[in-house]
Amino acid sequence: MPDHTNDTTSAPAGTIVEGLRAAITDEMDANDGVFVVGEDISQGGAFQASVGLLDRYGAERVVDAPISEGAIVGMSVGAAMRGLHPIVDFQYGDFLYAAADQLIQEATKLRYMSGGQVAVPMLIHLPTGASGRGAQHANCLEASFFGVPGLRIVTPTTPSDTAGLMRTALRDPNIVLFCIHKSLYGTEGRELLYPETSTGDIGGTEAIPYGSARVARDGTDITVVANLLMLHRSLAVAEQVARSGVSLEVIDPRTIVPFDIDAVADSVARTGRLLTVEESPRRAGWGGYLIGELARRGSLRDVAVERIAAPDLPVPFAPNLERSVIPSEAQISEAVTRLMEHQPASGDTVGAQA
Repeated sequence: MPDHTNDTTSAPAGTIVEGLRAAITDEMDANDGVFVVGEDISQGGAFQASVGLLDRYGAERVVDAPISEGAIVGMSVGAAMRGLHPIVDFQYGDFLYAAADQLIQEATKLRYMSGGQVAVPMLIHLPTGASGRGAQHANCLEASFFGVPGLRIVTPTTPSDTAGLMRTALRDPNIVLFCIHKSLYGTEGRELLYPETSTGDIGGTEAIPYGSARVARDGTDITVVANLLMLHRSLAVAEQVARSGVSLEVIDPRTIVPFDIDAVADSVARTGRLLTVEESPRRAGWGGYLIGELARRGSLRDVAVERIAAPDLPVPFAPNLERSVIPSEAQISEAVTRLMEHQPASGDTVGAQA
């Protein structure tokens, strides 16, 4: 069921990267088997997730690796099989493609191939999404691996959710892809988009269960389901359209594998309209899966539906062209207008917006 709270603990306010580091530190303190491996992580890593860890734990648990993603993941699979719990830190999530064989053909299948005798507890930290750094640093890893069985996929959007879900992931015997949008970390020297909604309380020591959506904003007219950067863009649009009397209920799934479909179904039953918003290409995205599952359950009868996603093409290299293919606040607002003008009982209730 969805969590309607807004993370108002007494913990200090901070950014997503600070929530990430706090949870990693706590879990490394509690479990000597947890270690971090990646490129340049002794210096903090590309997004500073490992700042201070070398001084605290030493080189045996904070391992600088050569520039070979396949070797890093392969070594981590072996370590996990021997009872350790690696945190694989990727400078950019896009580089996971170089280790796809180790992940898909080995890590995800070993438990099944061994009849449950072998566990591979491993967390892979993936900065994801487009952020003006070129076509080869702009992929949505959560979408690319969405259809791979044997993975958990986590997509937090606030500091407290990041910390709570990291605690869950580091106590999980499964393989977890921990995806954070590159423009949401709050790392020094990098632009932080939407600081009003992506910073806040880091949270306490509680773990957040998978498959537990968060209602980021209550509303009555349209159910908007969005994650990562698109969650914050949807919240900005919700604030804008509220001035004209339109009330959006914005749901953050927090994890897309597993997906809290019940939370969305409950909301849609009240609003009668559904809009999904994701940065990933339409063909690979979770929005189609969600809509299909809701339809299979019979939850979309007389419901107007719109889906926003990126077009099915590589993200362009030029920054202005990159911006043109990433879903914008304007696209979300236009979809809201269409849904409000739609008559759900007309029969043709499914729309699309690329």
